[in-house]
Amino acid sequence: MVDSCTVQFLKRAISIPEGEGAQVKRLFPTSKLENIDPFVLLDEFYAEPPAGFPEHPHRGFEVVTYMLEGAFVHRDSEGNQATVNEGGVQRITTGKGIVHSEMPGAKGMSHGLQLWVNLPSRLKGINPSYQNILAEDLPHKDDEGLSIRTIVGQGSPVKLQTQVTYMDIKIGKSKIASQKISPGFNGFAYVLEGRLNLSSKGSCQSTPVEAHQAAVFNPGVEFSYYSDGKARFVLITGKPIGEPIKLVGSFVD
Repeated sequence: MVDSCTVQFLKRAISIPEGEGAQVKRLFPTSKLENIDPFVLLDEFYAEPPAGFPEHPHRGFEVVTYMLEGAFVHRDSEGNQATVNEGGVQRITTGKGIVHSEMPGAKGMSHGLQLWVNLPSRLKGINPSYQNILAEDLPHKDDEGLSIRTIVGQGSPVKLQTQVTYMDIKIGKSKIASQKISPGFNGFAYVLEGRLNLSSKGSCQSTPVEAHQAAVFNPGVEFSYYSDGKARFVLITGKPIGEPIKLVGSFVD
């Protein structure tokens, strides 16, 4: 059951092959959900050597890759080369065009999230740029039964051209916490582990959200969340650009 006071709808990621031998759980774009302005794509990816994402081109958007496990080696046509380790982040502004590869940099499984953020039309022709952020450089708050790491947002060194907040949240049993979606922003919670329960003030029922499922929020909503056991999820919000999103392969025009 969906708490319509808080959640517009639920969406489950679908499993598809991607790259060479890699697998992703794709939340969007799919036939049932094209995008969530300003966000173009969210993939939870899994790659074990020799699988990976060999050289391929992009343009017209920004890429935020967050490593949950293992490591990825990034190389691109601008001469950047870096390894993104567990807990680390890379940001690529593809702008007018870039060619890059992302291949596992550790034995065993490399697992993470990749988010594509649209660029407004006036910025689609900017020069490409790259950031590699270490896990220890991301803001991290621990409370009893609650851990919040800020991937993009206040205190994070990750810089985007669009207003975005992106948090990795872990919550334990018997802990209740709350968040608010900024007025005018689109936002969603994607569950990585466990079962999350969402609710708002008033008489509305709570909404359970399972692993590899997302709850897309009503704009400006304030909600509470808790878990019957423990849960881990990412909360992602962004200011809509309000322009058509034209995704053609790996380009956003």
